[in-house]
Formats: sequence, structure tokens, C-alpha cells
Amino acid sequence: MELSELKYDANGLIPVVVQDYYSKKVLTVAYMNEKTLATSIAKGLTCFWSRSRQTEWLKGETSGNYQHIVSITSDCDNDALVIEVVKDGPACHTGSDSCFTNVICETGYKNPFSFDMLYDLIKGRKSEKKEGSYTTYLFEKGLDKILKKVGEECTEVIIGSKNSREEAIYEISDLAYHVLVLMVELGISLEDIKEELAKRHVVDKKVKQEKMQ
Repeated sequence: MELSELKYDANGLIPVVVQDYYSKKVLTVAYMNEKTLATSIAKGLTCFWSRSRQTEWLKGETSGNYQHIVSITSDCDNDALVIEVVKDGPACHTGSDSCFTNVICETGYKNPFSFDMLYDLIKGRKSEKKEGSYTTYLFEKGLDKILKKVGEECTEVIIGSKNSREEAIYEISDLAYHVLVLMVELGISLEDIKEELAKRHVVDKKVKQEKMQ
């Protein structure tokens, strides 16, 4: 989209959600105007408009806690932005990693994660490439790179499992993600895998070894 399509409020401002590129954690919510947005793009660093001081401020200019911009995304109405950053230090003036630290309540609701959801997200990165996305990077590098990563993650699972249960969980999760990337690259669906497993007595028999004999 063109920057000219963005919609600013009556004060010439647009709200910005700043998100950590790696953890996806929300770091802060601030405002930009056309000038500070242009500065942010030119410098590759977040530059905001302070409504209280009525002046622009480059995040990290005095503290050294710069926020290096990875991507800038507009919402469907073009009246709000999400900026993913790699930060040099705490995002909050209090010294906290994020400005969002005060829990008001917890409902107990958990994110309904599913492999179907993750598969669809990965598939979307292949069909509609997103700049700065690691998944898109893998697809652009191609099959050999993806296979190399799957191999590396297999080794990490072995090493992590020897160390601790927690490391095993972390490394198995990495492997599962990269296997899904491989599946998307090869056009293999989750249903394909489910159907294959349904044909086997996987719990009680070493099916692969029997088929190879």
C-alpha cells in the first residue's frame, strides 16, 4: 500500500502498536504523525509523537534503547499500525521489558492452538510472502535449506532430550514447526499424514521396518 492511503485522526496522528519481532510480545502503544513515520522509515528506528509534550521523540535517543524496525503493517482500515522491532533494551521508561506489565484479571481462557492453525499460517507465508518473516525466508531459500533446517532440528531434539524435559519440549516444538514448513513446501497436508498413520498399527508394530523388508 501507499503511505498516502493511511488515515490519521483529527490531530494528524495514527496509533502504533510496537511488537517484539522475536517473542511477538506487545511492547508499547504510541502515536505517529506523517513526519515521525517518515523519520522512522528513513532511520529504521521508531520515532513517535508525544501528545503530552507536543514534540517528536526518537525512541532510545537518550537511553540507548533503540527499536530497530523489521516491518510496518497497517490494519484493514489503514488507521492503525503494527510495527515489529528488534530492541536494544527495555521498551518502558520504568526499565521494564514491556509497558504492559499490570495484570488486571485472568479469565483462564487459553489460546486454542492447533496444528491446523499453524499449518495455515505457514501456508499463508508461502502464498503471500511477508517481508522480514523467517518462514518466508525459508520458502525463498527453497527445499535444500528447509531440509537442512529439519536435519539440524533433529539433532537439537536429541541433544535437548539428553539435557532436560524442558529443553526437549522446546526443541521438539522447533522440529514440529520446521516439519510443517517442509510439508507445505512439498504440498503435503495434515490430512495426508493422518490418512497414512490411520493405515498403520503405529502403536504396536514397527511398520516402516516391516515394509522395507
